[in-house]
Amino acid sequence: MNIWLNSLLGLFYPKQCAACGLKISEQLIICINCEQNLPFTDFHLQSDNVVAKQFWGRAPIEAAAACFYFTKGSKIQHLIHQLKYKGNQQVGEFIGNLYGQKLKKSVFNKVDMIIPVPLHLKKIKKRGYNQSTCFAKGLSMALQKPVEEQAVIRKSFTETQTKKSRWNRWLNVSEAFEVIDKEKLQEKNILLVDDVITTGATMEALVSKLSQSVHAQFYVASIAYAGIN
Repeated sequence: MNIWLNSLLGLFYPKQCAACGLKISEQLIICINCEQNLPFTDFHLQSDNVVAKQFWGRAPIEAAAACFYFTKGSKIQHLIHQLKYKGNQQVGEFIGNLYGQKLKKSVFNKVDMIIPVPLHLKKIKKRGYNQSTCFAKGLSMALQKPVEEQAVIRKSFTETQTKKSRWNRWLNVSEAFEVIDKEKLQEKNILLVDDVITTGATMEALVSKLSQSVHAQFYVASIAYAGIN
């Protein structure tokens, strides 16, 4: 019955590529053409990449990288929109697994656990999930490392970071996080992940809070790097 129903739904509502919208088979997330033309950064192979430089002198990290370059109107923007606002959690897991295959051949293979940037409960209830957790789950599949979501929480509800300057972004999140299970994180190599890094203010605030609370090594990765003028 389920197979018949899925076939019928597929006839009237065919699955679409999450990047370009073309019809694809049920087993795929994006079409072959989009997958072959994704704008990978290869930042994980460069210790002095533009993402890592954002944290120099600001937060104690071992390495930082982003899977893709983000530009407005691009397929990457569409993918992230599908993940964050259209309920397509598979997009995050797909990208995480894809990126994890690359990260395990770099310095990032040292990590012991993966922590997605926490969302406040209000945002979780509104969206139904944390998009960074979807990305973390995909990374976990590739790296074979656990996802940890209970040790750090977002204690304050913050405004959207869109259109804020770096300084205002920092003010918006500087006291947003709280470490509630220090023992679990002590002496660990921790990979912190987010969907998009722009100024790095959110991640900087998270790393700063963690480094004040536990002795650990911190690595950073995101789905995309957007930058800011």
